[in-house]
Amino acid sequence: MSFGSDNQSGASPAVLDALMREFSQKGASYGTDEATKQAEDKLREVFDRDLAAYFVTSGTAANCLALSALGDPWGAILCHHQAHVLRDESTAPEFLTGGMRLMPVAPYATRLDANAVAAHIRAMPDDKPHNIRPQILSIAQSSENGQVYTPAEVQALCGVAHDAGLRVHMDGARFANAVAHLGCHPADISARAGVDVLCLGATKNGAVAAEAVVFFDKTLARGFPERMKRSGHLLSKGRFLGAQFSAWLHDDHWLDLARHANARAQVLAMTLASIKGARIAMTPQANEVFAVLPREVCAQLAAAGIGFAEWYADAILPDKIDLNHEALVRFVTSFASSESEIAGLAKAGGDTGQFS
Repeated sequence: MSFGSDNQSGASPAVLDALMREFSQKGASYGTDEATKQAEDKLREVFDRDLAAYFVTSGTAANCLALSALGDPWGAILCHHQAHVLRDESTAPEFLTGGMRLMPVAPYATRLDANAVAAHIRAMPDDKPHNIRPQILSIAQSSENGQVYTPAEVQALCGVAHDAGLRVHMDGARFANAVAHLGCHPADISARAGVDVLCLGATKNGAVAAEAVVFFDKTLARGFPERMKRSGHLLSKGRFLGAQFSAWLHDDHWLDLARHANARAQVLAMTLASIKGARIAMTPQANEVFAVLPREVCAQLAAAGIGFAEWYADAILPDKIDLNHEALVRFVTSFASSESEIAGLAKAGGDTGQFS
């Protein structure tokens, strides 16, 4: 009964079958193979436009290499104060960009707001070459707090960024869950809204280890294979990533997997809401559920074998939580989450006497 992360789930049988078929074949190396070309063509179909795509094995590699292609070492990256690139990727962004500075925007807000970003940019000093200036806006979709930006919100953020001369990077580790929640065309919250580069994650949603860096403006991809090679992320057997993406995208399989995860999150939220003294911190929109639980309940659930994560308390306003007696926790569902797992959570809570 693990809800610690969607990274903890396995892989979709359809993706595994495609990978096994590729294992039994020979193919060209370093991304020049047919499987990789087919995956890139699939992405063109999905986003209904020409693009350039490159495949890597981790979200950190995808994000940081993408950021390195968008700015200079002396520039800054604006992001949410809880952005994965800021809090959970060590110093990889600084390392792979040659020293760009990550600058958080809008503490305690659950998502980036176009007006707040614009105000932040206006307030930054501009005495070149002495002052650092922003060159990139990084958006996570879905957000760090499980919230989903609408097409209008993404378009507004991109508009502010582009008006100020910034490029827009989207961390799409859970992009599929956002598309499934909105029921929109994938391009509506990416290319059509003004996103320059999308890091499209498949690992959390049914793949083994497969991420795509998708350049909607192909001119920005100049030198990207060299960046991959220089950083050790150009795989000789890259076809194993291409094969996964082709199967993952085929016939909307990626969205079916995300819809399942999202639906399970709604059920999980209702289960957690029934705990005495508990409250849902943010209405779940994708596959992450954030709740405030009494600390004794956290201990009891952990003792019962329920996996979850205590989260950064500054995700919500200080007056919304009593840190001495409560904890902000995150539960994550996946394509593999089952009704029986959630029932097990309810049973464990019932055994502790904490459920209404």
